[in-house]
Amino acid sequence: MERTETPPAPIEPRSAWREILSVLRGNYGDYTTGSLRRAVVFLAVPMVLEMVMESLFSIVDIYFIGELGSNAVAAAGLTMSWITIIFAVALGLSMGTTATVARRIGEGNPEAARRAAAQAIGLGVLISIPLGILGAVFAGDLLRLLGGEAETVRVGTGFTAIMLGGNITIFLIFLINAVFRGAGDAFLAMRALWLANGINIILDPLLIKGIWIFPELGMEGAAIATTIGRGVGVGYQIWMLARGSGRIHTGLRHFRPVWEEMVRLLNVSAFGIVQILIGTASWMAMMKILARFGDEVLAGYTIAIRIVIFILLPAWGIANAAATLMGQNLGAQKPERAEAAVWLTAKANAIFLVGVSVSFFLFAEEMCGIFSKDANVIRVGATSLRWISASYLFLAYGLTIVQAFNGAGDTRTPTFLNLLAYWIVQIPLAWFLSTQTGLAETGAFIAIAIAQTVLAISAIWAFRKGLWLQHVV
Repeated sequence: MERTETPPAPIEPRSAWREILSVLRGNYGDYTTGSLRRAVVFLAVPMVLEMVMESLFSIVDIYFIGELGSNAVAAAGLTMSWITIIFAVALGLSMGTTATVARRIGEGNPEAARRAAAQAIGLGVLISIPLGILGAVFAGDLLRLLGGEAETVRVGTGFTAIMLGGNITIFLIFLINAVFRGAGDAFLAMRALWLANGINIILDPLLIKGIWIFPELGMEGAAIATTIGRGVGVGYQIWMLARGSGRIHTGLRHFRPVWEEMVRLLNVSAFGIVQILIGTASWMAMMKILARFGDEVLAGYTIAIRIVIFILLPAWGIANAAATLMGQNLGAQKPERAEAAVWLTAKANAIFLVGVSVSFFLFAEEMCGIFSKDANVIRVGATSLRWISASYLFLAYGLTIVQAFNGAGDTRTPTFLNLLAYWIVQIPLAWFLSTQTGLAETGAFIAIAIAQTVLAISAIWAFRKGLWLQHVV
């Protein structure tokens, strides 16, 4: 097959910075032609900055919640276990949305891209409403179901009810950003999360501690701040869609339900939802395994996971560049360019995550000490960080290739890869190493590193087989 891309031209550093700034303003053009290296950089930079903002939601909340004690931190961790289910459905729909919008843009059919975007948003609203009602009503029961102690449930019920009850903001901010990313308007997704997180950072201390005219709401204040922040971000996204500031300009006519389009999106997204649910449900199972070792271990692991999320979301942002390039170039009938983009993006992700791994090994205690003063909590968190990051070189390739499959519209293959890594390998191994070998919680952390390595090796094998070439969305 003949390559259509042109080799990247050397550019003077100052010119490169000017071009990156131009991309952040939304001025980059076609990602299916020209220098592939520049296309990767110009997509990845705003996507990484977007994901840094998303990860700050968790870090900011846990920073202020950490001052309320280990029960509050444990409650936040258990709540996050349920929020990850919301994330799973929203992210699964986002995968189908990004793949479909990117393919339509690559085909040169913007009207079909607009219609797919609007139907995806409507679908998200329909799903989020019943989930929000159930989560708000049964908040305390959900915390108890995961093994929360009586005091943890008492402290965290209000927080859980607000976070789950306001899940529509999660759905919309994820789905509309998926539209922007699929269209190549990563700068709009970045701006939405910068705005949302800025509001959250301001409101968190005001509502948690009761500063100035604001009431002291404790954990509930953190949930309200996060929900309002995301809500403001959604408002900005809707405004951008209505104005047509990017490649996607939706009008009311696009939101008229088209059931065939919704069914098509669900078909593409179904395995994506299952894919994320497999990963997040395994995380909930890990919380259940670790809960048997007490609230200090649970709190340490929760802090470590928030730090890991802070790092992995930017890495996921890099991987999202591969998803967009895969979808658009397949739509433009340039599969070789799509494949080259995946390997180039994976290498960039590997450089980033190896640096992260080194920093975790050197400064794990200092990082965990930001969020807790309890020596045992810090010890558990630091041990967790070191073991989890031991496999980050492999994870960089696994994460990028999985997103590439999703960008091609093939959500089925990554689903089976996740099932293998997280449920066939990680959960049984975590239980065995933590309960049968004397390693206690450390055994569970070792199992995570092994599972991430298995995911990467199996993803590389599947990608080289080239099944993504036959997938149509």
